[in-house]
Amino acid sequence: MESNKLSRVDYIFRPETNRLDLLKRVMSKEKDDFLLELIDSGLKGRGGAGFLTGLKWKLAKEAQADKKYVICNADEGEPGTFKDREILDRVAGKVLTGMALCGYIIGADEGFIYLRAEYRFLSSKLNKMIDEINEELKSIGLNFRLSIRYGSGAYVCGEETALIESMEGKRGEPRNKPPFPVTEGYLGKPTVVNNVETFVNTVIIAEIGYQEYKKLGTDSSRGMKLFSISGDCSKEGIFELELGMSLADFVDEFGDGDTKAVQVGGASGFCVPRKKFKETIIGFEGIPTGGSMKIFNSSRSMYNVLHNYLDFFQEESCGQCTPCRVGCQQLFKGIMAVKRRERPATYLDELVKLAETMRFASKCGLGQSVGNAFVSIVENFREEIVY
Repeated sequence: MESNKLSRVDYIFRPETNRLDLLKRVMSKEKDDFLLELIDSGLKGRGGAGFLTGLKWKLAKEAQADKKYVICNADEGEPGTFKDREILDRVAGKVLTGMALCGYIIGADEGFIYLRAEYRFLSSKLNKMIDEINEELKSIGLNFRLSIRYGSGAYVCGEETALIESMEGKRGEPRNKPPFPVTEGYLGKPTVVNNVETFVNTVIIAEIGYQEYKKLGTDSSRGMKLFSISGDCSKEGIFELELGMSLADFVDEFGDGDTKAVQVGGASGFCVPRKKFKETIIGFEGIPTGGSMKIFNSSRSMYNVLHNYLDFFQEESCGQCTPCRVGCQQLFKGIMAVKRRERPATYLDELVKLAETMRFASKCGLGQSVGNAFVSIVENFREEIVY
């Protein structure tokens, strides 16, 4: 599996070009032509799930309904991720333009930013920009209006159907799929839900062209990605890099010289040990990430890291399905029992089986992803849990 060398780029935070000219240029094309360009660009959702953005928009466009919606998922709740906040603070216009593009393509006349409760401090700036853009869209005959809806701090509402339930005034719990939001989403109507960074990427593709965009990244992971880098690192913060680099190159650039593990993708991602850095690709052909990269050196207890993650998951599980509700609690209690010598070390093998069961039996991505960190830490750092 060949990887890219670590390569910094600068597209996401570039000042926005004239959005009206860009929108007019897209509106002068056939909608299906722009959709084909978006699909051919290879852009996949930047929230971590990796579904083709152009295909999602195509399915929503083809859905028959009298009303459609666009939702920007700005519920950035993954531990260690803070890049969407920076996008909304510095280049929110690109996010709103991307939403307007989506609205035009799928035939929606209303769009919402679902803003994380902790990001309410951005509201004044965002509302002012939304008012300006709504007037601009009206001036070019684009019947699309934007507004903000607020979350209440629930991690599970980063899952698109739980987000939609929350927007409808209900308890934030995931829905059964199918139907998917592109056919039955907000208020039962076709809805596109995309991440903040995803909408920015659609604007970049409209600006530079899909062929130029395809030059970035790899065949399986096109384009660039913002990484939120924290922990025991020589450089911390937000960095824009091409996808497809090896974790070894990443650690060479951002590690402190004593990196023993990297948590790729936040608490719901995978913990990669030093021995696997060279073979691990950061991208959809390896380990995808919503942006969080947490670096740990030899001074860190991986038992404490896992304890922290499981404490977080048992608190944030919505409790709707038994595998996640009970499973998170049992994993949390189980590792403490092993650490206190109340259970033998072999009990970890039973907990791994439970984590794998959760991966297949849980209703949504929260319960399904708990096993990522759990299994990878138990398999690679068992001695730090047992002793």
